[in-house]
Amino acid sequence: MPTTIQIGPKSAEAMLAFEQELDAIRDAARRTVGERDARYIRQIQRLVRVTETLGRALLLFGWFPPTWLLGAALLGVSKIIDNMELGHNVMHGQFNFMNDPQFHGDTFDWDNTCPKEEWRHSHNFVHHTYTNVIGKDRDFGYGLLRLSSDLRWSWLHPFQLLLTLLLASFFQWFVAIHDMQMDKVVIGRKKWSEVRPQWLLVRAKMWRIVRRDYIVWPLVGAAVGAPFGAAQDVALAVLLGNVVGNFMRNIWAWAIIFCGHFTENIYTFSRESIEGETKGQWYLRQILGSSNIQGGKLLHLMSGNLSHQVEHHLFPDLPASRYAEIAPQVQAVCRKHGVPYNTGSFGLQLWTVFKRIARYSLPGGGQKAVHLEVESVMPKQV
Repeated sequence: MPTTIQIGPKSAEAMLAFEQELDAIRDAARRTVGERDARYIRQIQRLVRVTETLGRALLLFGWFPPTWLLGAALLGVSKIIDNMELGHNVMHGQFNFMNDPQFHGDTFDWDNTCPKEEWRHSHNFVHHTYTNVIGKDRDFGYGLLRLSSDLRWSWLHPFQLLLTLLLASFFQWFVAIHDMQMDKVVIGRKKWSEVRPQWLLVRAKMWRIVRRDYIVWPLVGAAVGAPFGAAQDVALAVLLGNVVGNFMRNIWAWAIIFCGHFTENIYTFSRESIEGETKGQWYLRQILGSSNIQGGKLLHLMSGNLSHQVEHHLFPDLPASRYAEIAPQVQAVCRKHGVPYNTGSFGLQLWTVFKRIARYSLPGGGQKAVHLEVESVMPKQV
């Protein structure tokens, strides 16, 4: 039997007040959304384009090591901002109010092997609806890692620190096939014929990225280097620069996302605990299942403001640059109602992620472990 806990609001009336106070924060922020936010996201798009252009241009002179390093770094930064602050947030519909196809959640596409359609389903719908619900939220462990005692231990799990390094290094590729549920295909719970239409979509997007980063741009490098007898050297420099840029984005995105939901003090939930869930109870689950990262403006930018994962999960369609403004208000509501507000430095949160991965690579776990591991049964409306 799952452990039953009472946390936060202690009555239906208190839960309703908790819900209404969070609604009020959201509504006040939404009333001020407008030109300021539109101007901000256009600036972010320009930043992505400028850093990509400079990075790719510098890689064409990659025979000079400092130039190559700067070019690869700028390309990596461009890809990070494109995925985190631009793509992720735009695809949540945060800027649909602009009525601009460039910034509409249904039409925007990002620099990532994961097709926008697959991402919107696996992330926007499944993950945000069923956050940390075991058996429903496939982001909890990505079908690969055991991160709580809710999951049965198997022979694969002693190797999950190594699997984590593999997942982080090739994160965009794992994310691309995530919604296909390939783990179920491997064990025979899904047929290949069921996922083949998804695979065709994923394969096409993968090819677009591979063709651009690993074929077209190295060929451009070869053409630039040819008059100087350095076609092969420049092509290789461009190729390696793209590898490094993609690797930077993969590692960073993995770290930010894992710090958002797999830190030491997050909660997991049973399917039964969300039956008849009210909006206030949904708010509570989002807070208990999420973790924030403390930091400055640069961290918030580079993380796509997922450093405010709690606020993002409460209000996923609110422009993310507003999260820092409303975070103190959300924290005050949590404090008032006795709801834990999980936040810490990037280093601390990442350390607890590795602790969780290491602990659950071994059998057992639960409340006797270093961290609190419970399943929450939400207060019921009367």
